[in-house]
Amino acid sequence: METKPLHVACPHCGATNRLPAARLSEQPNCGRCGQPLLDGRPIELTDADFDAVVAASPVPVLVDFWAAWCGPCRMMAPAFEQAGKSLAGRALFVKVDSDANPQLSARYGIRSIPTLVRLEGGRETARQSGAVPAGTIVAFAKA
Repeated sequence: METKPLHVACPHCGATNRLPAARLSEQPNCGRCGQPLLDGRPIELTDADFDAVVAASPVPVLVDFWAAWCGPCRMMAPAFEQAGKSLAGRALFVKVDSDANPQLSARYGIRSIPTLVRLEGGRETARQSGAVPAGTIVAFAKA
């Protein structure tokens, strides 16, 4: 029995890629720009491109709301990247600068940073505030 292909938006160029679900763990590349679709590295999204990428994601999306001036945010950044690499193909890791993207910050009610928000099918399923280590981020993403 064959499953329907997933439609994955490229976080780099925005192109929609048809992809069999079985290939998610193979770190597929975008057919248009050749960049990795789900390599585990966090991608930067903005008010302008957030909805298109998140809506098209076939895997859970973990969003790190942060700001450049925030010490705990900068301390957590390597842990977020490490967690992303360990879940490559199983989750999409996204960073949103809360100062540069006030619409997203307001929509998700971000009151403190860093704040992690897990989205599935475009809907929020969990939230975690404060800097946490990579292991906690991985557990949060899988929960």
